[in-house]
Order: sequence, then C-alpha cells, then structure tokens
Amino acid sequence: MTDPADPERTLALSYAPPQSCAALAALFALDDTLAQILRTTREPLVGQMRLTWWHQALCALDTAPPPAQPVLQALAAEVLPRGVSGGALGQMIDGWEVLLEADPVAEADLIAHATKRGGAVFASAAMLLGCPPGDMVAAAGEGWALADLAANLSDAQVTARAAALAQAKLHEAMARRWSRAGRTLGALALIARMDLADGSAPGAPKRVARLAWHRLTGR
Repeated sequence: MTDPADPERTLALSYAPPQSCAALAALFALDDTLAQILRTTREPLVGQMRLTWWHQALCALDTAPPPAQPVLQALAAEVLPRGVSGGALGQMIDGWEVLLEADPVAEADLIAHATKRGGAVFASAAMLLGCPPGDMVAAAGEGWALADLAANLSDAQVTARAAALAQAKLHEAMARRWSRAGRTLGALALIARMDLADGSAPGAPKRVARLAWHRLTGR
C-alpha cells in the first residue's frame, strides 16, 4: 500500500495551505494505519477484529476524548475541529473490509474499495482544504485507491483490472483544471496516473517537473 515516506506524496501534501497540513497528515496517517492492518494480517477474523476496533474508536471521537493512540489523538486535535466527523472517518473501514472478505477479489470488490476508501479519504481531505464543487474529488480518490491497490496485488488478472479501472478514473479526474485549493488532491491523482503510465521512478526529474506544472496551473 502507499508508502507514508514517499517523497512525491510529501511534495503533494506540501501544496496545501499551512493551516491544513497537520490535518492532512493525520488523515493520511489513518489510511496508512488501515493499510498496514491488511498488509500484516494473515487470518481474516483477526483482521476483522482489528478493523472493528478502529471503526468503534473513530466513531467514539465524536463523543469522547481520544485514547492514548497517536493517530487518534492527531485526528481529534487536527481533523475533527475542521468539520470532519469521526463517523465519517469510520466509513473508510468499509473499503478495507471489502478486501479482507473477498476471495477472490471481484470487480465489484475493487469498485467498492475505491469508493469507500479512496472516495472517503479524498472527500474528507476536500473538506479540510475547502475544495469547490468543480474539483473532481471523487474520481481522483477512487483512481488513487485503485492505482495503489494495483501496485500491491499478487493476482495478475485482478491487478490488470484494477489498473484499467484506475486509469479511467484518473483520466476523468485530470480532464479539467483543479482549483488552487484542490491541487494537493490533483497532484496525488497525477502521481497515481504517472505510476500507472510511464513506470518512471518516483522523484525522477520529469515527474517532479510535471508536478510543479500542476501546482502552477491546476492541469
């Protein structure tokens, strides 16, 4: 799944206004944490128990102080005060449960994961950033999640289908100019699209230049 130390993701997140950076970092740290559960779980029942704990803990943020868990504390301090509820964050769990329960992974599972993980992450991020309705937030989030999934699946056929679905969503996401507020999310979609398209290494000069152009123009 997405590497939290990815320098291109760090660059994209740096496009956000300073007052939003800590909230975005907390949001993506949550996604990284949920991805780690899938990465390290061999028994579906154990994974389900861990995801259930996170769902309950996220929903509880709406009514109680966070426990002594760094990700939850960061969400409570940075994300909830900006209008994203713990219940909304809890919806991300559904996107990971789909993969935990699917054997084999069908196209409907890929679409559900894209919507419930990527769509939810980007919807919350859009609220933190103040993106206007014209930004293609849902398509970007779904394409981003599918591209990330395609890079981490072992089944060649499922990988190919996830990549094809991702390409379609990312083409839609990049078909119009992104607002200045939304260019962090546009950049994440662009990174995912480059990962699928050209196979160049993250941080390659032409990729960094392409991201800089997006930051300037929204294209």
